Amino acid sequence: MEDKDPNIRRWEDLDIDILVKIFQLLDIFELTSGISRVCSAWRMACCDPLLWKTLDLSMLRSNFIKIPLEPYVYVDERSDRTLTRILKISLSLSRQSIMTLIFHFNLYASDEQLTYTAERCPRLKRLVLPAWNRIKKTGMCKAIRCWEELESLTMPSIANPPYILEEISTNCKNFSELKIMGPCDIFFASSLAAFLPNLRVLSLRCSILYTDVLILILDSLQNLEVLNISHCILMEVLPAPQHKKIVKEIDVSIRQKASRLREFLTCMDDNCVMCQRTRTDEGLVRWYKYEEGLWKKDEVRSLTL
Repeated sequence: MEDKDPNIRRWEDLDIDILVKIFQLLDIFELTSGISRVCSAWRMACCDPLLWKTLDLSMLRSNFIKIPLEPYVYVDERSDRTLTRILKISLSLSRQSIMTLIFHFNLYASDEQLTYTAERCPRLKRLVLPAWNRIKKTGMCKAIRCWEELESLTMPSIANPPYILEEISTNCKNFSELKIMGPCDIFFASSLAAFLPNLRVLSLRCSILYTDVLILILDSLQNLEVLNISHCILMEVLPAPQHKKIVKEIDVSIRQKASRLREFLTCMDDNCVMCQRTRTDEGLVRWYKYEEGLWKKDEVRSLTL
């Protein structure tokens, strides 16, 4: 038998730091495909915290159909099993290193999947979870209680916001940044004022926004530094029989209220493609119609993905 060339290094002898740099080029499907089982060195590299600061699941989507009753979507079992498998492997390898967690807007996690995740990433600082259809109030509250270090949340517009905002107020003392993907009505704005008065960054882009809601936000959130209403359809409530109208220009009095902010981001340009899309979709943008990744954008740098 020929002797092996002593100058040829084996894969398992490769420096761990080099392996980590290589693995940083892999996506979540590749990282969870079984490379951690190749050898002990690869396992060690796969558990390096540098790989797991962000768990980005935005490549993963549920296979679902819309249904007329709550939760309004049905996700097939194979799709659920795929998400569960990826979560279990990722959360095992990450060893509680995850600080940012990103879900696709068509990835419908269940209560069980969210709870399992929350319990295994207690250091989470940023959550991007645009779809809550299958997550009940109890499941969301249980998850928030695990995330005492949470600072930033991207969420959908929901009918009953006080429960989640109160939970954040109670458990997440450093919370400062919120993005709502959908309309923010007077009830939502009032809830923000009641439970998150120290909010510093708020993005309401690409939705319907009424002027009275905007005024309430500017008057009530005294610690607000950045407000993004870019590409919003700005509406004003009028007496009958007109009821409401689209506002083409932001009122001087509103701009004066917003002058205290570090950034007041607006765009109401008829020639703006994103403004046109918001109007076409009547203030509830159907992100699936447009180029992949568009939903990740935000004029606020800290909120873009």
